[in-house]
Amino acid sequence: MFESTDRTFARREFISRLAAVSGWALAADCSMAAEPAKDAKKSKEPVPLNKSGTVLLDVDGKRLLLKTKVCLREGVLEMFCCLKQTKEHESILSIDSEAYVIHTGLLALGAKPGSPVKIQPEYAPPKGTRIRIFCQWTDKDGKHHRQPAENWVRNSSKRYFVELFDEKPVGLELKEDSELKWDEKNKELYWFGHMSEKQRDSFLAMSKDAKYRKSIQKFFVRTQPHPLTDPWVFAGSGFFVDEATGTKSYLAEGGDLICVANFASAMLDLAVQSSATGESNLMWEAWTDRIPPVGSEVLLELVPEFDPKPADKPADKPAKPAEKSK
Repeated sequence: MFESTDRTFARREFISRLAAVSGWALAADCSMAAEPAKDAKKSKEPVPLNKSGTVLLDVDGKRLLLKTKVCLREGVLEMFCCLKQTKEHESILSIDSEAYVIHTGLLALGAKPGSPVKIQPEYAPPKGTRIRIFCQWTDKDGKHHRQPAENWVRNSSKRYFVELFDEKPVGLELKEDSELKWDEKNKELYWFGHMSEKQRDSFLAMSKDAKYRKSIQKFFVRTQPHPLTDPWVFAGSGFFVDEATGTKSYLAEGGDLICVANFASAMLDLAVQSSATGESNLMWEAWTDRIPPVGSEVLLELVPEFDPKPADKPADKPAKPAEKSK
């Protein structure tokens, strides 16, 4: 883990950069870093925090706006949104920005970074202010859409599901081309991918063994699509210090911006065990039918949630087109 002094130093650097970019007078002291100074002038329009205008701070709307693009519609996921030219092969969205700019914007809204996931000596979930995420986009017919980001992510069925047995279930006889497999050596029943109701009923009819029938039902339930329901939290990533030069680097600059698999370098992470490796790896995949075409522009709203109710409500006004921001 990184020393708290390193985190404090880096946060001061973030705030000074924000003041330089936005022209706002924000408190430099870290005790005030999570909120705008009292005499800060609020803007009716979202304020761009970087030169490319891909990160905008909407103080009145109490949200951070990210201009992203769809880079993947099908496949297993480790990210929901990554930095451009980093992990597009396993992320639905990418953004042309530096991670520290987004971190800073969340601080300015009052969000507090907690701590990244811990794997050893035992698992501890990431902590921090909960961040609700919404996706805005316009389809080919000009219709505007706004959905929770969770709707674009579902449990991954493109994986093996295994149940262990002491002995082969009585009466179970599977053909060689059966999608349901029995491993006699290891006494394992396993299945890959989505199971339909017809397949479930067909397999249930093969044996009256109670454990076997329970396993088939379990396979069926686990392979049905359901959206992500676990919350994202502002874990805050961490810092790498070059021992030779003393230079500090923000770990999230490697691309781990908004993750669905736990990483110690994640800026936003799921507050639940979701490993990138091991038995529970690659738990999530893109919900293809719900995602606009690759290359589509998507405006992400990052809304810190201090009260569980307000963030569930739509913003009073949709964000104005980014091209109007200067």
